Amino acid sequence: MLKILIVDDSIFSRKIVSNLIKKFIGNVDDIEMFFACDGQEGFEKYKDINPDYTILDLLMPNLNGKELIKLIKEDNKDAKIAVISADVQKNVREEIESYGIMAFINKPFNQKKAEKLCNMMRND
Repeated sequence: MLKILIVDDSIFSRKIVSNLIKKFIGNVDDIEMFFACDGQEGFEKYKDINPDYTILDLLMPNLNGKELIKLIKEDNKDAKIAVISADVQKNVREEIESYGIMAFINKPFNQKKAEKLCNMMRND
């Protein structure tokens, strides 16, 4: 069973990401999706479920995406994290990529981006 945690304060974004991943990942019966609406809840769920992949936004209340990535990487340096963010600043992207994430994807998340991310997960 493939466990995927999606952390985003926008319910709309969580639904879009979830639906597109289900569309392109392959056998959806072998996927379990988990959701969190901020970084703090995301880290608690991460610790509880130990997901195979964590997909998160950067701009969230309570604990932002950058802080969440740091906490997850402290817990498990090999954690597989993808960032989907509207922040397109080059310096932000470079900093986040330096934490060892698997992908930085600019919003809006669409079918082409979902297919690319799912290919990365399948070939991991």
